[in-house]
Amino acid sequence: MAKTEINETLSEILSIVPHILRLSEDRILIDYDREADVLYISFKKPQEATDSEMLDNGVLLRYREDELVGITILEASRMFAEHAEIQNGR
Repeated sequence: MAKTEINETLSEILSIVPHILRLSEDRILIDYDREADVLYISFKKPQEATDSEMLDNGVLLRYREDELVGITILEASRMFAEHAEIQNGR
């Protein structure tokens, strides 16, 4: 990985740190299935959801009772590309 690419990646990761800290969860687990293009984010340890809600943008919110226990992002690379276009003013 070239130095410029490392710096860009580090900058992107550091930009999400405040959002992660604001969640105030003890543990956040992130898993990306490249083949399925699905990003899984679990709060605390992975747990079985008792309910879920699919948003219009392809994000699935997973609940255990009334507590949000995870987020599943379908077509994560497409969502990332769309977000990058918005950030770049396209």
